[in-house]
Amino acid sequence: MIDPEVRALARRVVEENAARGRRIAVAESCTGGLVSGAITAIPGASDVFDCGFVTYSNEAKVQLLGVSEEILATLGAVSEATAWAMAAGAIERSLADVAVSISGIAGPGGGTEKKPVGTVVFARALRGADGQVADGAHLADVHELGDLGRDEIRRQAVLIALRLLLP
Repeated sequence: MIDPEVRALARRVVEENAARGRRIAVAESCTGGLVSGAITAIPGASDVFDCGFVTYSNEAKVQLLGVSEEILATLGAVSEATAWAMAAGAIERSLADVAVSISGIAGPGGGTEKKPVGTVVFARALRGADGQVADGAHLADVHELGDLGRDEIRRQAVLIALRLLLP
């Protein structure tokens, strides 16, 4: 059911985070729970996986992760600001030490000249010693994967998200 490359990387995520006593969370949009599914397919995932948020709609991003309606209206769901707010919201609403978020345009429609199909934005947030999102310990990055077809864009997004969860 899960691609061998995805399974191998998910296994590393589980094993390496378990070895460090680190809990993880994910906030997914265009991947629709595929990252969570890949991680939880691995035996021992319960030692590291705290939760996953599938926030496909903008309303879900606001309600479940606290993403600002202003960010969504101004910059859109597929933006570094939105991805960062999703990752920060996942940290704030979980017991995770690290959270990764994914938002993108998997196609075949929905792309624009500025944000074509295959544009996927990722963010990672870490929990600080005070229990809040750590200052300066975050990343937001845009990947232009190209119009590889919906399934391959989502698969590539899963692989990138899993790599971001490695310690």
